[in-house]
Amino acid sequence: MLSALAPVLQKAHRGRYAVGAFNINNLELAQGIMAAAEKLRAPVILQTSEGAVAYAGMDYLAAIAWVAAERVKTPVVFHLDHGKDPVLVERAVKSGFYTSVMIDGSHLPYKENVRITKKIVAMAHRRGVSVEAELGAIAGIEDFVSVAERDAHFTNPEEARRFVRDTGCDALAVAIGTAHGVYKFKGTPTLDIRRLRKIKALTKMPLVLHGASGVDQKLRAALKDHCDDLHDCNRVKDARGVSDALIRSAVRAGINKINIDSDLRLAFTAAVRSALVKDAKTVDPRKIVGPARDAVAEVAMGKMKLFGCAGKG
Repeated sequence: MLSALAPVLQKAHRGRYAVGAFNINNLELAQGIMAAAEKLRAPVILQTSEGAVAYAGMDYLAAIAWVAAERVKTPVVFHLDHGKDPVLVERAVKSGFYTSVMIDGSHLPYKENVRITKKIVAMAHRRGVSVEAELGAIAGIEDFVSVAERDAHFTNPEEARRFVRDTGCDALAVAIGTAHGVYKFKGTPTLDIRRLRKIKALTKMPLVLHGASGVDQKLRAALKDHCDDLHDCNRVKDARGVSDALIRSAVRAGINKINIDSDLRLAFTAAVRSALVKDAKTVDPRKIVGPARDAVAEVAMGKMKLFGCAGKG
């Protein structure tokens, strides 16, 4: 069933678990994610990026999400992720497709971020749409999101308290050391959990962790299958993500929504490569992307169990 973000995250906030937010760009990604949610009876957030909207179209993606939501009894949120363009965010709110949007003003000066976020919140709430905002800049590159490491900065807890009070947003994305893309860490992975606890104590609201993919070793290994023949052995070389242990610590400290995109891309790509190598004669797209759908479902199930949202739907 289709749901707004606010009630789903408020329940997670009270229950001290996190809900998985998974990016979709096509039918197979959505089907894999929903298979996992249905099997585990988990609430789920299907989200689209600005890049996904440009690629597939807002209406096509909405049709996929709405059909998916109708087929399950667990809550399904349809969310616009990282809306940096206020015009697109406003279009998404007024479209009637989305039950939640993110306005990402983290690249702006604090006062301008507050002004734009407050405006979007007022407009969205009038239509029953929830709003996620962001304070602090998360490094890395993923889709249309690009923040140089030198421009990244952690969320200030006191600023977070004022920001939430002044904007009325329903959820706040915080920067505590994660990064977008598959190359999150150069050295030992670490997150500022102490900062996160302070932000939670001051804001007393659902918090969001972006750039949280684990870049699992099994997924990286799968991408190297027959890589000599395909001449892509350096794909995701030295990539390093957020460990399960760090994710558990973040959830215990107050994270209630966790974004996953890179892990889905890795699983999808590895499965497509494997299908093409194993059956060099096929020209049937279903045999090529079908295994990718199953691989996505497996990754999504693992994340839902890790986040503690399995059985919470």
